Amino acid sequence: MKIAFVGKGGSGKTTLAALHARHLTAEGHPVLAIDADINQHLAVALGGPAAVSAARPLSEHLPAIKEYLRGDNPRIASAAQMVKTTPPGRGSRLLRVAEENPIYAECVTTVGGVRLAATGEFSAEDLGVACYHAKVGAVELLLNHLLDGPGEYVVVDMTAGADSFASGLFTRFDRTFLVCEPTVRSVSVYRQYAGYARDYGVALSVIGNKVEDAADVAFLHEHVGADLLAWMSRSAYVRRAERGAVGPLHDLENANRAVLGLMADAVDGTTQDWAAFTRWAHEFHRRNAEAWANERTGVDLTTQIDPDFQMGPAALAGTTAG
Repeated sequence: MKIAFVGKGGSGKTTLAALHARHLTAEGHPVLAIDADINQHLAVALGGPAAVSAARPLSEHLPAIKEYLRGDNPRIASAAQMVKTTPPGRGSRLLRVAEENPIYAECVTTVGGVRLAATGEFSAEDLGVACYHAKVGAVELLLNHLLDGPGEYVVVDMTAGADSFASGLFTRFDRTFLVCEPTVRSVSVYRQYAGYARDYGVALSVIGNKVEDAADVAFLHEHVGADLLAWMSRSAYVRRAERGAVGPLHDLENANRAVLGLMADAVDGTTQDWAAFTRWAHEFHRRNAEAWANERTGVDLTTQIDPDFQMGPAALAGTTAG
């Protein structure tokens, strides 16, 4: 399952993403966590130093990532003609959550027991000349080519707000958790996200956070309704973690640990719709090609779409071995 964490800046989405990834890992599942936020804090939330997430960023390995994923797909003449939305086809290389491949060797490290990859920070050299979506494009390419099986999980900490709607990235997930504080501003982000996602069949669950009392719960019920899956109370464990003391997961308050279980159950109860995954990949690649990518590359990138290829377990037979 591919899982996204979104929400207003400061809502606690990175903290929840880290807790969820640690919970799944502790249960013995293969997990790959990806920090796709412009503020690269997932490594710290997992219990490691900030320098870890910046050590081997995906964005700095994008040409090699493209070359590897291209495989011998005849529809892609060169890695230079791949863009963030390029979908897989026959001959492409597909990734598994737990395997050995050159991308993971260069870009994945273990932090707090969780395997982690990061897009890389928005550096001083990028200011005024680059868009952070260029860095997140590496994540979109990976997710397009990532075949996750039962009991395998990819946990992605996304950019704050509704930034992921600038591309088709929001359709790459089986379940999206929107972390929402009991505040008007946080609820407004939920409404915006839910409004955009509704037309694309995005499976969306809201996790309330920093809840103090019954009035906070009532507020969330009023404004979020049936999308509210569970809520986390204010946590001494989380406060200690935010000061750099990330303790063992069993020290998390029982009620908050139970929320992690409910989230895992919601993910496992989600049906992976590979047909929709493939359909939206083709649709957003077509849109990006016509909007900017054809002009930038000088070729018609819509020809990269393989109409006879559908992502899913059966696709392994038509791809290039790692």
